[in-house]
Amino acid sequence: MKSFFKIFFASLLAIIVFCLLAVFIIAWIVGSAMQPSKPNLGSKGVLVLDLSTSLNEQGQDNPINSFADKASYTPGLYDVVRMLHYAKYDSTIKGLYIKADDNSNGLAASEELLRAVQDFKGSKKFVIAYGETMSERAYYIASAADKVYCHPAGGMEWDGYAVTLAFVKNLLDKLEIQPEIFYAGKFKSATEPFRATEMTDPNRLQTSVWLGDLYNQLLQQISTTRGIDTAQLHQLASSGAIQTANDALKYRLVDGLKYDNDIKTELLQRLHQGNKEKVNFINLSTYAEAVDYKSTSGSKIAVVFAEGDIVDGKAQRGTIASDQYRDLLRKLRLDDDVKAIVLRVNSPGGSALASDVIANEVTLARKAKPVVVSMGDYAASGGYYISCSADSIFANASTITGSIGVFTMIPNLQSFFKNKLGITFDGVKTAEHADMMTVTRPLTQVERQFLQNNVDTTYNTFKQRVAAGRNKSMAYIDSIAQGRVWTGARGIPVGIVDRIGTLQDAIAAAAKMAKTSSYYTRDYPEPKGWLEQLLENVSNPSIKEDKIEEQLGKKSYQLLLQLKNVQSMMGTPQAKLPFNPDIK
Repeated sequence: MKSFFKIFFASLLAIIVFCLLAVFIIAWIVGSAMQPSKPNLGSKGVLVLDLSTSLNEQGQDNPINSFADKASYTPGLYDVVRMLHYAKYDSTIKGLYIKADDNSNGLAASEELLRAVQDFKGSKKFVIAYGETMSERAYYIASAADKVYCHPAGGMEWDGYAVTLAFVKNLLDKLEIQPEIFYAGKFKSATEPFRATEMTDPNRLQTSVWLGDLYNQLLQQISTTRGIDTAQLHQLASSGAIQTANDALKYRLVDGLKYDNDIKTELLQRLHQGNKEKVNFINLSTYAEAVDYKSTSGSKIAVVFAEGDIVDGKAQRGTIASDQYRDLLRKLRLDDDVKAIVLRVNSPGGSALASDVIANEVTLARKAKPVVVSMGDYAASGGYYISCSADSIFANASTITGSIGVFTMIPNLQSFFKNKLGITFDGVKTAEHADMMTVTRPLTQVERQFLQNNVDTTYNTFKQRVAAGRNKSMAYIDSIAQGRVWTGARGIPVGIVDRIGTLQDAIAAAAKMAKTSSYYTRDYPEPKGWLEQLLENVSNPSIKEDKIEEQLGKKSYQLLLQLKNVQSMMGTPQAKLPFNPDIK
């Protein structure tokens, strides 16, 4: 028997060792297969900027694509900007082709893409833009091209900006659902859809101002690139003069009407190739894998990408989780190799508590080394909360920021359950307010005061953070806070933004503050290993979400997400943008 166990355990150990070796060998083989040699770009390449591709702030790896012979890396916005700058000097790239049917990127991101296209044009290489039906947001970037073309039977959108909000108060009344709402700041309109049937006067005022700012920026940019007076551009939009592609040509918004084949013929001519040859189009994912567009020498500057809603606790995909970013900022603060930190914020906000956790780490980091914030499409409410303590704040002119205010809400569903569903509730409690956060009864007057006090205290803490970070008095901060939304351009005169500039401008400023002229950037959060990414992508719930979005359509899906986000507002103070404006 003793001999049996000896042989058994020896064999078991051998099997375990063999399995472990097999796992490591397979991992090594798969890992090698997933790191192929760099793509061959060929000659006379034309880089393609497809504006319909939505760019995240930070690039993303998808190992599954490697098995499907697709590019495994999806560039982020900062990657694209750097690649366009690299292509400016790359002899393989002869020109840039902008596909300008639609633009899935926000206005501030579009602003950075526009600057990158303008920088590329400094190479004297050609830039051609083409769209069959060109949206206004796509035209904003396309207008910088040498030539802008439209499909003869297509058209382009030129009718100004509009924002439409959905109000659900009447629906809640019919369902006998009573939302109990608490907020601080007269402009803090996040709960407005639940307590009003139309925009309040303060909200209409602030929306008119920031939307007007964005529209004026559009007019000024098109006026500069197309040489058309802003008054005429506004008149064209107001009168509905641009209805067809021929209208766009008549009023000099485009340079010609062409079919796809005509565009390819022109590109071949610019490349000095015959009409029967094929244009060597190079997409951004392929270019990212083929060239070394990232600097790797000099002092290290950490670029921390904070994109999505701000949430408490552990990391969730596509969010700014307080635990993760607290630990990351602390790590970078204590790392002597990191000479400066650039925090790229693209967030409408979220949990006020999570925002304060992250803001405290920004304050500590600022005491150790330069900290510069770069704002993307949104850095509002909680997004501004985590930004305000930096040494310097950069924003794009189109950035939506400010919204310094707090709210919370809890629905009373008692009548809904009783009168609509026939359900009643009863129970036992050991203290008067033990069931205060339940949705099955109304709050008492005392409990309402508890929640309002909590909101007011959080709002005061928020203003203190801003006052300390911006070196302003509490009275002044209160005057420009109140939940009011500002554009990046208007944020400078009110003192919540320091400079208009891109992420690259913010990085250059951080390097200057760190007293270094030679530097490279390292992106954070750091990408995970390929095996971890593979497992994450296989189990990724966003795959199901993509299917839902595909069935519902983008606008309906966004409305569904907003309804889902209502749950996060319940009972806990929120520092969040009133809404994610869908600017048409």
